[in-house]
Amino acid sequence: MNLGPKRDHPLVSIIIATYNAGAQLQECLASIDQQTYDNIEVVIIDGGSTDSTSEIVKSFKGRSITCVSEKDKGIYDALNKGIKLAKGDWLYFMGSDDRLLPDFSLLASKLKDPNTIYYGNTHENYDQENKPSFTILTGEFTKYRLAKYCVNHQAIIYPAKAFIKYSYDTKYKVFADYALNLALWGDSDFRRKHYELTIVSYYMSGFSSLNEDIIFKQEKAALIKKNLGWIIYLRFMLKKIKKRRRGETDFD
Repeated sequence: MNLGPKRDHPLVSIIIATYNAGAQLQECLASIDQQTYDNIEVVIIDGGSTDSTSEIVKSFKGRSITCVSEKDKGIYDALNKGIKLAKGDWLYFMGSDDRLLPDFSLLASKLKDPNTIYYGNTHENYDQENKPSFTILTGEFTKYRLAKYCVNHQAIIYPAKAFIKYSYDTKYKVFADYALNLALWGDSDFRRKHYELTIVSYYMSGFSSLNEDIIFKQEKAALIKKNLGWIIYLRFMLKKIKKRRRGETDFD
């Protein structure tokens, strides 16, 4: 990670964790290459693919690209590896089945304060036959809203400084990004700034929408109390109890 002098157009590292997703990766890289923001590097952490991934990476000439192909212990282990390789002032994480939209460059142009987490909105993309039972929320996330619902990982551009202090906790197989954001939203060293910009088309029938994270669900309330404080925790628990009494679906 680069923590050198401030630049007019800071380097944004886009980190992609992928495995045997060559067809999707090609379109993902094309969406990055189409960005008008001119200072982007791509870091691909490949889990040892046996498909066309390596050939697709070699053929990508549009941006600076680094690729490591080796077995990993899951998505968040791969992203932690990517963080160590990234040279950017800012870090952005996406899947090979996601596509950047033009507004990503607009958000990147607003990256000024290395103590601020910048985030926008996402567009939902899914297969009709695998339509998820939930909807991705957009807009600004207060601490209380974050306690109830996860902000989409692909909506956020993180300052590199955040990863001096934090990393993805790999015991959470699906929601390590949620755990990270709970810590960052509760950390007074960092501010959050939301813009009404839709920066990515997010594939909702991917890993996170089709798998459960039992450990995170068991520990979520404790993480809220630890990171967001007693008031948010008590509001969250009261709302949780009321929803259960009404027989409504609980928070994720």
